Amino acid sequence: MRMKKLAILLLLALTASPAIAQNKKALKAENENLRKELEALRAQLDSLRSAQVAEDSVEAPLPVPEPVKPGITAELSDSLIDLWYKQRLSADYLEKSNYDMDAVHFSSNVSDEEMMRRLSAMNSYITIPFNETVKNYMILYSEKMPRHMANMMGRSLYYFPIFEEKLAKYGLPLELKYMSIIESNLNPVAESRAGAMGIWQFMYRTGKLYGLKINSFVDERLDVEKAADAAARYLRDAYSVFGDWNLAISSYNCGSGNVNKAIKRAGGKMDFWSIYPYLPRETRGYVPAFIGAMYAFHYAREYGLQPAEVGLPVKVDTFEIRKNLHFKQINEVVGVPLETVKMLNPQYTHDIIPGNEGTYILNLPYSWTSDFLAANQDSLYMHRAGELLNAQVLKNIEESGREERISYKVKEGDYLGRIAARNHCTVAQLKKWNHLRSDKLRIGQILYIYRK
Repeated sequence: MRMKKLAILLLLALTASPAIAQNKKALKAENENLRKELEALRAQLDSLRSAQVAEDSVEAPLPVPEPVKPGITAELSDSLIDLWYKQRLSADYLEKSNYDMDAVHFSSNVSDEEMMRRLSAMNSYITIPFNETVKNYMILYSEKMPRHMANMMGRSLYYFPIFEEKLAKYGLPLELKYMSIIESNLNPVAESRAGAMGIWQFMYRTGKLYGLKINSFVDERLDVEKAADAAARYLRDAYSVFGDWNLAISSYNCGSGNVNKAIKRAGGKMDFWSIYPYLPRETRGYVPAFIGAMYAFHYAREYGLQPAEVGLPVKVDTFEIRKNLHFKQINEVVGVPLETVKMLNPQYTHDIIPGNEGTYILNLPYSWTSDFLAANQDSLYMHRAGELLNAQVLKNIEESGREERISYKVKEGDYLGRIAARNHCTVAQLKKWNHLRSDKLRIGQILYIYRK
């Protein structure tokens, strides 16, 4: 109906009487009205498309890997398995995204007094006040998304001991491990729209600053142990600057610069709730969500929450690899499921451990240790090496990784097609690099463009 109305208005504008046509002011006003209505229709269409994408994501069943069928290449099969693996890890996050935490107000059968008593009984080293905002997140994590919590609790059995070891190494509060839930839902291959990667969601520059290796073959932001160590060092540095754990936690989300700006706007006050109104919107909910997740984990039994079986091993062995080794060689010679190798070693972005460059770590379930050690090493490294690890394959990967990222600030009159043409890329690439769901841009928006 809206499109039909617009067409009628356009027709009227084109066939207007000479008297009206001669009235430049009226014609200009009519054109302006038509432009505004067209923009409103476009915005409405973008909104409907985004809503449809979200609805499809929530309700569409996850693809289940099947045996490779005739006509499906090995490369396509690998990509489908990889997609399934990433979706399986991150799908339960959508459960949380159903709620607009700025608008919703939850109620609970647990009284405010009991919630306050429970928070106090946790005896946390980090200050955890109780207010309506915090209460909302406490109810969210403990009562509103049981499947999401069960999956995260299952993953925590594997990941939390790693995080606790790294935090203890630097003398930091062990409660900080719950930040990983807010960052990524304990998804080792999580990627944000801004390009942050891994369980601890490091941006490229911050990851490099804290010593994480990022090249054509390896992205240590996805290395669970090394990323946890880097996160611990970041938090140690942030606490030395702010002297308050809630401010240090906030800076992890939005950067120390934004926290400093909020402190100045709050008249120099150095506590989270004083600077709360001046923080970026996403960061305002970060500390309350952190408290809510910590509360739900502490009192999971009271809420009937149980860890789900997520396929992660209880115990893992590590092996030093000093030669190039492909995941498929491990799978086909030793027998370890390809998905398991990927899950425990997500930092190797092309399924290749580049051992020829130096010593790298391979993580395998303890149950496969004896099989890996018993395998003939020559047979392991030579198996399909000419196909999987030939010089051309390695060269292609290296060249694909030699890219620089530039920032482009959207100007008046810009649109994706024009920006793409100027930068010798496609609109699809621009949308993929910047996680855009529509073609709509705003003046001043920063777009990232990758060039060889």
